[in-house]
Amino acid sequence: MRIVFMYMHDRLMQTGGDSMPAATRRTHKHFQLDASKIKRAQRALHARTETEAIERALDFAIAEHEKNRLVLAATERFVKSGIDIKDVYRTLGG
Repeated sequence: MRIVFMYMHDRLMQTGGDSMPAATRRTHKHFQLDASKIKRAQRALHARTETEAIERALDFAIAEHEKNRLVLAATERFVKSGIDIKDVYRTLGG
């Protein structure tokens, strides 16, 4: 396994899109990461650079967490609504 050291400059980054703020603060971080995972992520996320791939992967993880949180909240509201669910296909086991 090959280890890659990453170094990110401390600066403001302008981003587009609705999910990210207009400027985010970057800090100096040093990580020991698996180079093959970074390359695989870079290809999967169509990122030009390794840093862009990591940024996109982090954005994806944050977005997934937010979606899961919203789905859980909606499910809880649905269950609490008292609606009667009928298992016409008898797949729920109850």
